[in-house]
Amino acid sequence: MTTDLSARASSTELTGDLRKALFTTMIRSRTFEEAILREYHADKAPGFDIGKGLIPGEMHLSAGQEPVAAGVCEHLTAADAVTSTHRPHHFAIAHGVDLKPMAAEIFGRVDGLGRGRGGHMHLFDPSTHFSCSGIVAEGYPAALGMAFAFSRRGTDAIAVAVTGEGAANAGAFHESLNLAALWKLPVVFVIEDNEWGISVSREASTPIPSNADRAAAYGIPGTRVEENDVEAVYAAAGEAVARARGGGGPTLIEVHTLRLWGHFEGDAQGYRPDLDQVPDRDPIPRYEATLRDAGVLDDAVGEQIRSAASIEVEGAIAFAKASAEPDPATVLDYVFV
Repeated sequence: MTTDLSARASSTELTGDLRKALFTTMIRSRTFEEAILREYHADKAPGFDIGKGLIPGEMHLSAGQEPVAAGVCEHLTAADAVTSTHRPHHFAIAHGVDLKPMAAEIFGRVDGLGRGRGGHMHLFDPSTHFSCSGIVAEGYPAALGMAFAFSRRGTDAIAVAVTGEGAANAGAFHESLNLAALWKLPVVFVIEDNEWGISVSREASTPIPSNADRAAAYGIPGTRVEENDVEAVYAAAGEAVARARGGGGPTLIEVHTLRLWGHFEGDAQGYRPDLDQVPDRDPIPRYEATLRDAGVLDDAVGEQIRSAASIEVEGAIAFAKASAEPDPATVLDYVFV
């Protein structure tokens, strides 16, 4: 049975400190991505050349989707695993990946998480059990393997597998839900429904309005969270994580979120009729207004959170720029074990 969490989670269930923590995670993520956006475009001119600059190649940013990562990862520890998508920064940050080696990896430097070999779509951090991939739905099967290992070891660690709504039509998605349900693996499946699979709308690719309905086919709970609501995500994830840790098996959560910027940097988004309304749907000012109305935030606290995030992020960017580029002579290092 699918549960629709369209209403905000009751504020009486969340302390002021917890609500500030959720907001802080969202601000850290947005601040990091704004800095990456700045550095990515700084030297792509004249014209836009995707291969030029300090950060060459594609760049997929998650601005607007911060509530999903913040609400889910608030329940996790470094012992839990997270597999994310090609738009991974918000989940990496929310799950505790160190911003310095993360930034260095995005810049392709030797002090990066993958020693500059992977770039932003292939972040890998064993210390927090975080990984991501540019392959659609690739993280779902990998999460099953980690969940199976956690179960066999007798721990209460769980895996969280994240993908976009377009990937819910991929075979790996259905195969993973089937096996996880069959073996009652400690997994939480998360779908970020930002309404667009690259340039294809959800309505043009999927015959049902909610992918959470698909959970019923595998005999597991399915929940859809509307309005990009971080507190409702937190509530839904709390139930799912408790179920997984307690041996109850997997849960599927779909969050109706927002892709604030393009599919990739340089995307003109001519396919998107809602661009004029997008800034008004930004979840960060909306949540900040909620917390101010509740007396949780004021000017001083808000400035303190933003200042701390800026200092941390600019330190990470400076660390990345100071790191050396990999020596071409070492191209085969770390390939074979």
